[in-house]
Amino acid sequence: MANPLFIPLICLSGVYPVSTMDVKVENIVAVITLDAALDQERIAKKVPGMVKPKRFPGLVYRVKDLKVAFLIFRTGKFICSGARNKTTIDKALQHLLKKLSKVYRIKNKPRVEVVNMVSSADLGFRVHLDKLAVESWNVEYEPEQFPGLVYRLDDPQAVMLIFRSGKIIIAGTKNRKQAKQAAEKTQEMIRGLNAILE
Repeated sequence: MANPLFIPLICLSGVYPVSTMDVKVENIVAVITLDAALDQERIAKKVPGMVKPKRFPGLVYRVKDLKVAFLIFRTGKFICSGARNKTTIDKALQHLLKKLSKVYRIKNKPRVEVVNMVSSADLGFRVHLDKLAVESWNVEYEPEQFPGLVYRLDDPQAVMLIFRSGKIIIAGTKNRKQAKQAAEKTQEMIRGLNAILE
């Protein structure tokens, strides 16, 4: 039978039990390759809702009900942002391709590659950012300019924004598994340096 004093004794000694972190995906950025050059002027005229901003080399198209936006370039590459999962990207892309089919006959299936995922999580404790800035490596902390500390991880490759409240933003990963690994490594690093505010 487990010792009922185990958890309190661990906490009193300054060692904190590892918690499983819930990582929430906030935004996915994907690059979509169509393998066909596009006539932007023709698309802007023929497809309702297509916007051609001044001083920008692409078109902008929003799928409002899915809260997804596309940047469309003449090379046949699209940048998709705003989705929180791959299913939403696929639905938004099908919507866009249906609109483009009025102008183009699309022969090849587009290639979709997730290039960046932005997620959030809670460390489960408040963070001593000043101590972390002094004792850790790969960090940037300018509290007069921004209230969070920037921490860079090599494996998995990620950029973490760490706030005093214990909230973190994870950027640069390509899937939820990498985001969770990055969050857990960051949590472990902070605990290892005892940079926790009681």
